[in-house]
Amino acid sequence: MTRPRGVVVVTGSELVRGERTDRNGPFLAGELLRLGIEPARIQIVGDDPAELEAALREGLGADLCAVSGGLGPTHDDRTVELLARATGRELAVGAALEAEIEAVSRRVAERLRRPYADFAEGVRKQATLPAGAEVVGIAGTAPALVLEAEDTVFVVLPGPPSELRRLWPQALETSPVRAVLARAHEPERRVLRFYGASESAVARALAEAGGEAPGLAATVCARDFEIHVDLVFEAEASSAADRLGTGLRKRLGEYLFAEDERAVEELVLAACLKRGLSLATAESCTGGLVAARLTSVPGSSDVFRGGVVAYADDVKRAELGVSEELLARHGAVSAEVAAAMAAGARARLDADVAVAVTGIAGPGGGTPEKPVGLVYLHAEGTDGSASRELNLPGDRSAIRGRATAAALHVVRTLLAQS
Repeated sequence: MTRPRGVVVVTGSELVRGERTDRNGPFLAGELLRLGIEPARIQIVGDDPAELEAALREGLGADLCAVSGGLGPTHDDRTVELLARATGRELAVGAALEAEIEAVSRRVAERLRRPYADFAEGVRKQATLPAGAEVVGIAGTAPALVLEAEDTVFVVLPGPPSELRRLWPQALETSPVRAVLARAHEPERRVLRFYGASESAVARALAEAGGEAPGLAATVCARDFEIHVDLVFEAEASSAADRLGTGLRKRLGEYLFAEDERAVEELVLAACLKRGLSLATAESCTGGLVAARLTSVPGSSDVFRGGVVAYADDVKRAELGVSEELLARHGAVSAEVAAAMAAGARARLDADVAVAVTGIAGPGGGTPEKPVGLVYLHAEGTDGSASRELNLPGDRSAIRGRATAAALHVVRTLLAQS
């Protein structure tokens, strides 16, 4: 059974210029896949009318086209106008919609102490929709809509990610979208996540295990030393997926750390919670990024005690108890100081487990003996410790990000051994 095809069109010149990162395209593509619609592409276009109209016309070749952005009141918000042109629909003002947007705009005008006349043109513009469009909700003054044209259903949503995500479920409840979903069937999906293995090693193991098969697609994604293998397959290819998963476990079992999509910080917190352990961090070059990832998880307060960002040597001495003699003999970027930082964090924050990071993130500060990218990690618990020395490539941001991920994996490894 062939799944319906979906495309995503994201508009906004700020995205094309690189001033902002697109968050809507990946979200919508993931939602399409979850719902059983095959995402064919994500297309990002600016506010140029010809470019946007061409993208919308291309969307007519899909079963469902999800569009984000360009629904505001200003001259460069052209999505609705160009959608009407691409689908050959007349534009008309919706009286009820105009009244609803006007009410919102009058409240804004009053709050800003501006005359409503400043808003009237924008209100009429946003209340003007293609014939046959169904309004599914309003974000501020921007209406989200669904339009069925030829054999394609367009779902048009506001650009701000929070507003888009709030209105997306309402669009799914409309009759045109439900008709597409009735023809959809969600594929099965499995994920295997490896740490410490190279991308080429995973690709080789994938090929040796038999590789893809009819109805089974395997993708390999590298991210901060982790390699994620996604197996997406139809029901009739489940045995092939089993064979591929078994082959990967056999060849790379020592590097396999998860078969679900929980981030490593979630795994660390869950392991601590299961053992009744508390956790703390001591960070230098990562500047609190390890603690930030841990505290991004809801419920982390059940485990995480706190962190010390000890950037300067005198802070390492005063807050973590790292001795002057140790710093003088080995330097702040050393395995010995990383171990002392972890021990200091455990004592200072009364934690069962602590992880420490110290390194040279660059671009300056490196020497031939200790180059930029050199990072030492140390995790200490009630039953032992684990440490790593890394030489990380990339710029300052990449080094800090990779060191953060590696620190979390050092803790995970320690907890797995206890």
